[in-house]
Amino acid sequence: MDFKVGALEACKPTNGVVGCPPNSSHVSTVQNTTPIGSAEATLGRHLARRLVQVGVNDVFAVPGDFNLTLLDDLIAEPGLKLVGCCNELNAGYAADGYARSRGVGACAVTFTVGGLSILNAIAGAYSENLPIICIVGGPNSNDYGTSRILHHTIGIPDFSQELRCFQPVTCYQVLVNNLEDAHEQIDTAISTALKESKPVYISISCNLSAVPHPTFKREPVPFCIAPKLSNSMGLEAAVEAAAEFLNKAVKPVMVAGPKLRVAKACNAFLELADACGYPVAVMPSAKGLMKETHPHFIGTYWGAVSTAFCAEIVESADAYIFAGPIFNDYSSVGYSLLLKKEKAIIVQPDRVVIANGPAFGCISMKDFLPALVKKLKRNTTAYENYHRIYVPQGVPLQCDPKEPLRVNILFQHIQAMLSGDSAVIAETGDSWFNCQKLKLPDGCGYEFQMQYGSIGWSVGATLGYAQAAKDKRVIACIGDGSFQVTAQDVSTMLRCQQNPIIFLINNGGYTIEVEIHDGPYNVIKNWNYTALVDAIHNGDGKCWATKVQCEEELVEAIQTATEVKKDCLCFIEIIVHKDDTSKELLEWGSRVSSANSRPPNPHSGNHQVTATATLYKGV
Repeated sequence: MDFKVGALEACKPTNGVVGCPPNSSHVSTVQNTTPIGSAEATLGRHLARRLVQVGVNDVFAVPGDFNLTLLDDLIAEPGLKLVGCCNELNAGYAADGYARSRGVGACAVTFTVGGLSILNAIAGAYSENLPIICIVGGPNSNDYGTSRILHHTIGIPDFSQELRCFQPVTCYQVLVNNLEDAHEQIDTAISTALKESKPVYISISCNLSAVPHPTFKREPVPFCIAPKLSNSMGLEAAVEAAAEFLNKAVKPVMVAGPKLRVAKACNAFLELADACGYPVAVMPSAKGLMKETHPHFIGTYWGAVSTAFCAEIVESADAYIFAGPIFNDYSSVGYSLLLKKEKAIIVQPDRVVIANGPAFGCISMKDFLPALVKKLKRNTTAYENYHRIYVPQGVPLQCDPKEPLRVNILFQHIQAMLSGDSAVIAETGDSWFNCQKLKLPDGCGYEFQMQYGSIGWSVGATLGYAQAAKDKRVIACIGDGSFQVTAQDVSTMLRCQQNPIIFLINNGGYTIEVEIHDGPYNVIKNWNYTALVDAIHNGDGKCWATKVQCEEELVEAIQTATEVKKDCLCFIEIIVHKDDTSKELLEWGSRVSSANSRPPNPHSGNHQVTATATLYKGV
């Protein structure tokens, strides 16, 4: 699935470029625009119109005194809905989930107390290359440059603390404290978010939003986001070098990485897979970006915790092409992948590196992969090897009547629920590993936050994704520890009349942390989660909650959720043993623990790990 930005109503593109009319050569022209009434010719209404134009129809917000007038303007805009969240962190997570489905998201909070609360979610979106427009209602424009001390600050007259905090986790920041160039500042920020596929920060003085100004009296010129172009000579050279490298290999393989999404190259990768005949794997953070029904798909490549037989084929290959990888300590299982740089072609969104060299810059992945298709010889050797060694996975032992439910049985039933009308949201924790083993039907969405790994992300992300993808039923798998961080916004899902199915896996603690390093801090206070959700429901909205302790109850609960209660938010609490974890988590946890606990070295660090990390940095 490509990462799409909503088409502009004012200028529907046929050439794939946001905001560009067909055959425009990516240059927008100023046409006679419709005059706007003075009541609508305000900064806030301009911002609202721009959000709608780029595909944002929902803004996730928490009110505060500095953004209230701005929220009035957002509410007044046709096509834009304000979704009030319980706290700023969840608003940011919701914008994250929304952007994963829609291609861009937006959130609005108040100055400093709101901004610093949402900062963690924005940092996560930055790490995952998601364009989010983070809007903050700022101080009165007259207060800048004075010695006044304002509330919601740290008690000094310098108001720049929030801005400085956002600088490392956004690709562009603007402080709008005058109207003369406000339209230009806002347009530049939004277009930068779309071009860079990263969050941006927009602070708007609280006294400016509703003030009419001549610059807002006409419909704004449509956005024109010019595509990044490849160096044609470099592209040709990169394709020739890559084709020569791969065509002389005996058993090459392909691996999809998470940056396929930001490169908008998912279809191009699929085209290459169709043509070359190589076996195709995905990195864990790229699950959902490659059709798992593809005839040469072999599963998730995740080192020692890969899909069965996948790692053996990838790591024994004499050449591998990684498209958009991110190698970190989590995805590399504590830097333990058995990869060699001299065997690798690494294709990043704008760069290609072949083995130990050469490297080609200014090369778009979206251009490189289709060009490579024309040069590669079809080679099915590695896939045939996989087919020879493959043995179907064992079926979990059947539960005895009323036997306590096991996690592997739970996910066997979740697998049966999936269709093209579903989307899976996997929370940080053991759900990472169990959900990786799900076989996704064509069209089934899949999201999790691997690079940042913030527990609690999935509650807000479920809210945002469901709000954006109303044609899919979201199935969220959340651990009890994560749920306790962000549980409140189940109420917002109910207010928005959403119908996700939330599987709350209650095993009494932070299981993923237990497998890395155990201690009493990993045990949490148990809640009556179904009673909590019933209390949040409080008779307002469509909600159904139940507690499951055996397979018979699970079957009945799933049947109810998918039939009688299919239009309700369904919350199914799953009671499992505290030590019931996937075998992959046990292996992964021990390897990550080993990487975390490396002893200090006063010189160059652990030589083996340093060398491995250099390889991953290079690729």
